[in-house]
Order: sequence, then structure tokens, then C-alpha cells
Amino acid sequence: MAKNKVNDSKPQNEKLDPVLLKVSLILVFGALAPLLDSTMVNVAIKTLAGDLKSTVSVIQWVITGYVLAMAMAVPISGWAMNRFGGKRLYQFSLALFLAGSILSSLSQNIGFLIGFRLLQGIGAGLLMPTMTTMLFQLSGGRNMGRMASITSIPMMLAPILGPVLGGIIVNSLGWRWIFYVNIPVTIIALLLALWGIPKDGPSDEKQPLDIVGILLLSPAFASLIYGIAQIASHGGLNSSAVFVPAFIGLMLMAAFIVYALRTKISPVLDLHLFQSRNFSISTILLFMSGIITNGGMLLLPLYYQQVHGENVLFAGLLLLPQGIGMLLTRSQMGKLTDRIGARPIVLVSLVITAIGTLPFAFANSGTSQVLLAVALLIRGAGLGGVFIPIMVSSYVGLSKDQIPHASIGTRILQTIGSAFGSAILATIVEHQLSGHSVTDIQAVTSAYNVAFWWSVGFTVIAIIPTLFLTKYKKSE
Repeated sequence: MAKNKVNDSKPQNEKLDPVLLKVSLILVFGALAPLLDSTMVNVAIKTLAGDLKSTVSVIQWVITGYVLAMAMAVPISGWAMNRFGGKRLYQFSLALFLAGSILSSLSQNIGFLIGFRLLQGIGAGLLMPTMTTMLFQLSGGRNMGRMASITSIPMMLAPILGPVLGGIIVNSLGWRWIFYVNIPVTIIALLLALWGIPKDGPSDEKQPLDIVGILLLSPAFASLIYGIAQIASHGGLNSSAVFVPAFIGLMLMAAFIVYALRTKISPVLDLHLFQSRNFSISTILLFMSGIITNGGMLLLPLYYQQVHGENVLFAGLLLLPQGIGMLLTRSQMGKLTDRIGARPIVLVSLVITAIGTLPFAFANSGTSQVLLAVALLIRGAGLGGVFIPIMVSSYVGLSKDQIPHASIGTRILQTIGSAFGSAILATIVEHQLSGHSVTDIQAVTSAYNVAFWWSVGFTVIAIIPTLFLTKYKKSE
């Protein structure tokens, strides 16, 4: 295989370069604040509605606006990295997020808060694909699994620690402290980046800004996310509030595909990546993993609150076994992927995830908390083995120039999957509860049982594309 391609035929067992490890940890530290922020804000929705004298439906835009701004920024990251260099773009992204955090903490009304959350979202949308691209380019295709293990740390910690930290902060200090805590973390991340990340500079071959592509792809991505986000609040897919933006998003996506295949300049997202079977299958699996992971993250805290009657803080604490399970397997997944490839790991991990989710499809208010904690530990162990091998597989065989495009493509599919998973499972719960009172504990329990069955179903369906991942080949 050519030198500039990621090696998929030989295990890489050498030790990580100390410089590479240092840069990896610096980049990952910078990603902690945006990812924790997005999960902590979720637990503050009711508090925000009361303090800012607004309705929950309007306050939801504090979350939805953030996600949409991220969606708009992701496609620009590849061009910006080519034009200004990874280090500069990473620092600029952190600075934008810092400015958005400071302004959000000072907001006196809901309009300002939503606007400043958009600024935060743009920073986060540029930051995440830039971090991934820099790490995989710096690694030169070596030790891909271990690199993915490092990059996945904030993505795994955020949904586990975010609700717990958010609950503690909101209960003890008030909602503004959710944004205050970002300030020292982001400043430290900026100083670490200035000191520890080697200067890379812009690319020698200047990539022109694909304005037409951005004007098609960014709104397409945002429209799809917006339409998906409306599913739960409008009761399904047949509402115009869901159908119209989703249809517009799909039409813009189709227009972008036609344009990107015909344009003579480098498009904002290189669709030729999908000629690689491994990349195509990996993006499908990242979409499915978004559904499996984020759908469960939505259901589980609500299940504990509405079926078992726990408060927000204790519901967050009850999710800790899942986080422990994820961390236990995560540390080994990178090395194992480098050794035996992605397919067997993803297959086994999906089966374990389904087994860990299954007890919740039968559980009720009297089910033992110890049993559910064990189930969450198993589910977490399974989830810990899903994301890393898929991410590694998506980069196998790509040239250095294709990596920024791969980071954009994988981020888009994973984000859409995450939004779809949360929306569709929330809609299933709402549909099951229609005509029943929320005080009818039997109906509420049954609604969550059905939703968890769907979650198990999505997990099983993900096994099918996994079978088509490229087999790992040992070197002769």
C-alpha cells in the first residue's frame, strides 16, 4: 500500500510517540468543555424556563440552536484547516467557544442566551472534526486504534458525567455556573495548545472555498437536524413541522451530491470517499451508533425519573455503571482494533449492548436497582467497544488529503444519527402514552418498555452492515 495511505494490513504495536501522546491529550482536553457543556445544559431546561420567564418549548432552542450551529460549521472545517492550519483553527474554535460561554453566562433574557449559544455551537462544530483530523494526520496511519481510544475519551465521558455535574451545579450554584465552568477549562486548553501543539501552518496547495457547496451542504445538514428535532414535539413524521424541513434538507443534500460530483474545484465534502466500501459501511454504522448511544442516553434518565420516581441528580448517579462499563472496555479497544481489526469487535460489542439493554424492556418500578445497575454495566461495556473500531475502520485506506473530508463525513452522519435516535425514541414514548395520564405508572412503564425494545431492535439491525466491514488481513 502507498505510503500516504492508512495501513490496513499490518498491526501497529509500537509504543506511541511521546510527542504524539502529548498533543493527543491536549486536543482531547480542549474537547471536554464543549461536550460536557452540551449535556449539562439538558438538565437545566426547567430552571432556565423559570429564571428567564420563558416556556420550555422556547427554552429548547438553547439546545436545538446549539446543535444547528454545530451542523452549519462542520462542513467548513476541512477548508479552514487547509487554509489556516490545524493549530490556528483549533485555537480559533476554542476562542469562539470561550466567547460564547462568557456571553451566555451574562445573558439577561432568553433571546440573548439562544444567540450566544449559537456562537458556542459554531466553535464546537469547528473544533471536533479539526481535533479528529489533526490526530489522524499526526499519527501517519499508525496505531489508529489507540489514537481513536484517546479521541473518544470526551465523547464517552460527556454523556455520563454531564448530567451528574449539571445536576450538582444547577442545584447548588445556579444555571449560570454551567457556563462559568467553561471559562477556566477553555483558557487552560488554549494555553496548552499554544505551548504543546506543533505549528503546522496552512497547506501548500491552497484549497479554494467551495461557497456553493457550503451553501448547499450546511443548510441541508441543519434542515435535516431541525426536522428530526421536531419529531417528538409534533407526534411523528407526518407533521408539516417535521416533513417540510426534512424534505428541504434532503433536496439540498441531493443538489449538493449532483454539484459535488460535477464541480472542478475541491468540494467541501469529497464524495469519492464513498467509493471505499469500508468508509461507506463505517458511516452507516456511525449513524446507527448515534441512534443506539444517544437514544439510550435520552431514555435512561427519563426512565429513572418517571418510572422509579428519582430526582434529576440521583437519576444521573444511577447512570454511572454504564459509564464505568464504557471506560473499562474503552482502554483496550484501541489496541485490540490495531491487532485484529474492527469487524469482530463491533459484532461482539453490539451483541453485548443488546443484552445490557434487554432487561429495561421488561423492567418496572419494582425491578431491583442492583439488577439494573448490572445491566447498565454490561450495556456500557458493549457501547465502549462500538465507536472506536468503527471510527478506525472509516479511516483505513485513506490518503492524508482525504482525512479532513472523512472527519466531516463521519461527524455529519454521527450527528444526524444521534438526533434521529433521541427524536424517534422520544416519539415512541409519547405515542405509547397518548390517552394515558403521566400518573398512570403502569402505562408509563409500558411506554418505556416498548421504547427499549426499539433500542434493542436498532442494535440488532446494526449487526447487518457490520458483517460487510473489510476483514482484517495479517501481513504475510
